[in-house]
Amino acid sequence: MHKPEPTERELQILKVLWEHEEATVREVYEHLREHLPIVQNTVQAFLRIMEDKGLVSHTTRGRSFVYRAELPRAATNENLLSGVLDGVFDGALDALVASAFALKPPSKSELARLRELLAQQEQKPRRKR
Repeated sequence: MHKPEPTERELQILKVLWEHEEATVREVYEHLREHLPIVQNTVQAFLRIMEDKGLVSHTTRGRSFVYRAELPRAATNENLLSGVLDGVFDGALDALVASAFALKPPSKSELARLRELLAQQEQKPRRKR
């Protein structure tokens, strides 16, 4: 079954769960409140909705629900990137990268990693389109 794409706020919650593997409502709230104006009840409501969507699941420890992501980070990244690449940049990978560079200039280590990725891509056999 295909899971729905998470909303922006659901992605913020998923990031906490991906980083910590599992967390209670309170733990998710404490991580989010550092960056967002949000209350614990709102986090709890989002987690219930996300569970109904199949994005997270929970187990019970004592009186606390402990949540974990059911949507892999890689799958989310691929879906989001594919949508942005096709929908915003008409499939033009160079335009996507140029926009990313304009938004945040890469560090020296990021540039080195990008060179490695380019070299790896140049070694791969070409697929016919």
